[in-house]
Amino acid sequence: MIVFMSKRREFLKSAGALSAASALFQQMGIAAGPKLNDTVVEAGKATASKINGQDLKIHFEGPTDQLKSMTSGSLVLQPGMEPHPPHQHEEEELMMISEGSGDIYIEGKTLKCGPGSIMYCGANKLHGIKNTGKKPLTFYFAKWKA
Repeated sequence: MIVFMSKRREFLKSAGALSAASALFQQMGIAAGPKLNDTVVEAGKATASKINGQDLKIHFEGPTDQLKSMTSGSLVLQPGMEPHPPHQHEEEELMMISEGSGDIYIEGKTLKCGPGSIMYCGANKLHGIKNTGKKPLTFYFAKWKA
């Protein structure tokens, strides 16, 4: 559903409709889209897709009572892979490694990570992750914007 909604949003955005509505909602302090429900999403029921050929699952995506937006999910990176080159975005982000090992890049620093490692990265800071191990690297993430 989220993938369909995302593609629909992109179509509307290209027509300018969603852009205008979203800007108006932001000016009014109203979050676009339905507020997240209090619930549990099991791994098998998360929205599955691929990013750079790697398995991505989105568990939650939308506004909350306190945040304009929040996204959480998981990604499994095969050895030698990264979801995308280092990037930056408006949201703050936590990344929690549950399996495998790799490198996390934050603002020009390379930090080793493994099971139990947790990354925090502030908004608009260049960051990324790469599996440098011999086994799949699984991480869970949460991004939010107040």
